[in-house]
Amino acid sequence: MEQPIILHSDMNNFYASVECLDNPSLRGKPIAVTGDPDARHGIILAKNYEAKKYGITTGEPLWMARQKCPDIIFTPPRYDRYIQFSQAAGQIYEEYTDRVESFGLDECWLDVSESTRLFGDGKQIADEIRGRIKHELGITASVGVSYNKIFAKLGSDLNKPDATTVIGQDFKEKIWGLPADMLLYVGKATYAKLLKYGIHSIGDLARSDPSFLQQLLGKNGIMLWAFANGLDRSPVSHTYSHRIIKTIGNSTTTPRDLTSDTDIKIILYILSESVAERMRLEHFYCRSVQISIRDNTLASYERQGRLRIPTCTAQAIFEKAYELYQSNRPVNPVRSLGVRACKLSYMEYRQLSFLEHAAKDQRQEELERSIDAIRHRYGHYAIQRGIMLMDKNLSHLDPISEHTIYPEAFLKSQTNNTVSPNG
Repeated sequence: MEQPIILHSDMNNFYASVECLDNPSLRGKPIAVTGDPDARHGIILAKNYEAKKYGITTGEPLWMARQKCPDIIFTPPRYDRYIQFSQAAGQIYEEYTDRVESFGLDECWLDVSESTRLFGDGKQIADEIRGRIKHELGITASVGVSYNKIFAKLGSDLNKPDATTVIGQDFKEKIWGLPADMLLYVGKATYAKLLKYGIHSIGDLARSDPSFLQQLLGKNGIMLWAFANGLDRSPVSHTYSHRIIKTIGNSTTTPRDLTSDTDIKIILYILSESVAERMRLEHFYCRSVQISIRDNTLASYERQGRLRIPTCTAQAIFEKAYELYQSNRPVNPVRSLGVRACKLSYMEYRQLSFLEHAAKDQRQEELERSIDAIRHRYGHYAIQRGIMLMDKNLSHLDPISEHTIYPEAFLKSQTNNTVSPNG
């Protein structure tokens, strides 16, 4: 059986490149697309190569970036414009294959195994796609070519900007000497654990005992060992297929630190309502709830608890989230909160129950569906809980319509209004 031919296309410095294209006066200058400082989202969302030369990194505060580069130019994001470019790139990809899987606005995997008879081998197709993105969209892309998704992604990261990198059966020579955190899903925390045991490179990871990695990292240890050894066999999704949703969550950085239980309740209610509304829209019920807490020293942690019965109500989600918060109070004031519904199950029709707690939840669901209808017709603020009046500035958040789209690199650590296919 012939090996698949997988591409990973990554449009270089996507947000910043679009800004420089639309505003030629920015070209050649260090620029960064940033969040809103007034909403305490004052961080770097994307930067160009000129800014990167000064050590500017995605996710760092604006004041720190300004210290590194006093002449840096900050510009607000224009998500509608980025989505236009993302869709235009998607139209190019779909001329080569119907197996295109998005990984954020600026990245996609393509399975071109069945396209070689028409367009040439993987490298030829990658070069042609890069050329079309440059000439038709005015920005550049780097493309990795391999026989699996993980190595294709790594290939697109290795040579930037505007390059094609092929990783085949010679992967040991090409990538085993690279730092382990260049491998997809090896984040900062995971890499720090690996370093403690002398696992510095991808090759070190590949040569490690799988049972030790499982003990250290759980099932992710086995997964990363397989990735490092070129054993990833995950398919590229069909362009129009629906990815399996395993969790639905929402988080927010608040306009001020949260110091009282009332503050916490306001934000947890807002997030729980957002999560529950989207669950009802997709006919999902959850069996557990997870909260994430980040304090004003930027220390963060997550806690999860199981529900008595599956639910899609904001009230049940809030009660479990607040219970988890009370059991795991941070020492310092809270800067950001997140709520996530986990262990989802699909139920288009719910079976009626005469059990007291189940019947109560069913009545609550009917009430919240009525609230959904009112808000859909008259707007989110047409109906509010009384507690929201205690701090109108803190409660003035509509997570459904005002969520923030972050670039993929930052999305992993600062997810806002997310539907996760990976749990």
